[in-house]
Amino acid sequence: MADFLTGMRVSSSGMAAQRMRMNTIASNIANINTTQTPEGGPYRRKDVVFEAMPDAKNFGEIITSSDPAGNFQRVQVTDVISDRKAPLLKYEPDHPDANADGYVAYPNINLMEEMTNMIQASRSYEANVTALQASKDMALSALEIGR
Repeated sequence: MADFLTGMRVSSSGMAAQRMRMNTIASNIANINTTQTPEGGPYRRKDVVFEAMPDAKNFGEIITSSDPAGNFQRVQVTDVISDRKAPLLKYEPDHPDANADGYVAYPNINLMEEMTNMIQASRSYEANVTALQASKDMALSALEIGR
């Protein structure tokens, strides 16, 4: 039964990570024309960083582990980073955020790239849902054998 739970833990952590990724992508798309933020300047594209995490109960188990493969059994979002690319400058002298030369700084966000990333995250989420369902079905089948 522990193997079924491990599979469910892996799938659920993957779904949580992909949900965070989809939320970040949606934020990027929603702010594609944001020229001013509270921090100043145009919105900066954000991206999530995933990391494989060992499935251990406490820090001592991680340190004393003799598993050379790392026994990574879940994924976790460890950081949300801001893009360092320079903003796109468009000549719009009538815009309220235009600089002295008439250029407005827009976020360096490519809508096609964001939509592609959203589709990829959605498919990864769906794959995790399918794997979770398969683990659940196998656990139920194993319980039926005992009848």
